[in-house]
Amino acid sequence: MPVYEYKCAKCNEQFEVMQKITDDPLTECSACGGELRKLITNTSFVLKGGGWYVTDYPSADRKKAMDAKTSTAAGNDKKNGKKTEKKKNPLKLDSN
Repeated sequence: MPVYEYKCAKCNEQFEVMQKITDDPLTECSACGGELRKLITNTSFVLKGGGWYVTDYPSADRKKAMDAKTSTAAGNDKKNGKKTEKKKNPLKLDSN
């Protein structure tokens, strides 16, 4: 359930309330009866932890993972005796 922040226009009290997204916003301060305003604040939602790709975040681990991927691909070509060639784009039209 989301947490919303409110601030009273009369007494400046600021507080958080856990509400369903479908609930109507609060309008009256319980302390003084003043008008409440819903505040827009930053979320604490971050996609980190187990199950997410290390390449999704700019970090030393991301650089290592990208370097390992590149060197593995280059190593496979050398092992197979294949030369890596740049392929032409079949959709590109020649201007000649």
